[in-house]
Amino acid sequence: MAQHSTHPGGASRVRRRALLGTVVLVVLVALAGLAAYLTRDGRSPSQTPAPPSSSPTASSSSSPSGPLTPHTGPRALPVPPKTHDPIAFGKAAAAALWSYDTRAYSQAELRTALRGWLTTEAKYADPASVDKIVPSPVLWKEMAANGQFATADVHEGHFPNAFTQALQEDPGAITQAYVYAVTVSGKQSIAWKGSRAGGAESRSTTLAVQCRPDHHCALVGVMPSVAP
Repeated sequence: MAQHSTHPGGASRVRRRALLGTVVLVVLVALAGLAAYLTRDGRSPSQTPAPPSSSPTASSSSSPSGPLTPHTGPRALPVPPKTHDPIAFGKAAAAALWSYDTRAYSQAELRTALRGWLTTEAKYADPASVDKIVPSPVLWKEMAANGQFATADVHEGHFPNAFTQALQEDPGAITQAYVYAVTVSGKQSIAWKGSRAGGAESRSTTLAVQCRPDHHCALVGVMPSVAP
């Protein structure tokens, strides 16, 4: 079912999503002028970008990769680590975004917890990009009926090539917003009630991470596409 927002905040969410996509381009290509761009008014695009490929699904269509170790107890809600390392934070954030447990908490609780990873600087934070990762309330209800849960295995994280090159060419540009692009790859394993073997899929995502020298790292948002 197509979703066309009729709420007053709909245009704002679409605009912020578009701004984040542009921020990615700025970060990866130039870095300079990031803060100035984010604080200016933007225009809404004709449509909302498609959800990232890392969005969890009610079931996995991939072939089983072996038995999953079932949890003996409920998983806790994800809590952001206290670190000044953008790659370490990006890997932790990706693991949090790829994991869920419908047996342990509600969809609203997970959504709130993931929003807690976002930077408190509202002009940079893109909560809509994080919300897109969380299954809808309707889908969550179906998943919960089956006791579905997902775990994440993070393989590696790195700065995209274009970001590294831009940073080398102008190291001082990042000091305006201290926003880093971090690409993370790994695997998401999904299991449900009564399943002896779950499905597993490879995942990759590029995140915008803010790490100011005087603050621990925080999430800016999830990029619309993966940067190598």
